[in-house]
Amino acid sequence: MRFTIYQESRIGKRQSNQDRIAYCYSRDALLMLVADGMGGHQHGELAAHIAAQYITQAFQRDAQPALPDPALFLSRALSGAHHAILDNTLERNLEEAPRTTIVACVVQGSTAWWAHAGDSRLYLLRRGRVVERTRDHSRVQLLIEQGIIRPADAANHPGRNRIYSCLGGTHSPQIDYSPPCKLQDGDLIALCSDGVWGPLDDDLMLLGLSDTPPGQSVPRLLSQAEFRAADSADNLSLVAMCWHADASAEQPDSISTQTMALNDFATEIDLSSRGSGSVADLDEDEIERAIREINAAIHKFDKR
Repeated sequence: MRFTIYQESRIGKRQSNQDRIAYCYSRDALLMLVADGMGGHQHGELAAHIAAQYITQAFQRDAQPALPDPALFLSRALSGAHHAILDNTLERNLEEAPRTTIVACVVQGSTAWWAHAGDSRLYLLRRGRVVERTRDHSRVQLLIEQGIIRPADAANHPGRNRIYSCLGGTHSPQIDYSPPCKLQDGDLIALCSDGVWGPLDDDLMLLGLSDTPPGQSVPRLLSQAEFRAADSADNLSLVAMCWHADASAEQPDSISTQTMALNDFATEIDLSSRGSGSVADLDEDEIERAIREINAAIHKFDKR
């Protein structure tokens, strides 16, 4: 495989960053994800943290070096992350189960599969067009589909943050899965939280991510979204990957996996609340405890 990838997360105007982002790859498979902890619920950042850690570790366990069934992996990983959040809720005796949106994508054999719950989005850009975009699990999306409001009114609608599917919480998530999507040279896949797409429309997303490598386009787009949102800027997180069909062709700043060992992995994962103006809800001891509990949950769900 050869691809160019970059990710970045910013706090916006919030007191802490409840987004968690990651990408991880083996010789033959690539995982990308964005989890947006739901700030209106207790410990949203914990739910996002557990989801990102659980799915990433599941990928490292299963991609040796390829996933036997990428679609089945996404189904099991997202379901397992949901149950790991619920288990952690019981372990901590929390009054309410933490919640997080999730969008995750696997690329393997020049084909992409993705899944999501909530309003964190995936965009597939090809030759100057948005050819795929996930459908938000939100009240506003339903109103748009029913013709009650216009897409242009969504950003300022009072029900904009009402999400009806997520990991964690009191209900089983509604998770939407894509069919396999064959990638073409130059295709760009972008995963982001609503803090990025909320202040922008699809045309601005397309314009911001086109024509320049992700290492340049991602920071530029985040700055544009943050500027347009002004004092209401939410946490902003974006992972973008440009696919190169010819793995042997050199590309500036690209990653080639051809020489990786069969059991090797490279991981970039942001599990912090860095940039917060106050003490994060999770201290270092709680983070370490959460990681131990996540590892235990992975082993438990492996046996089911």
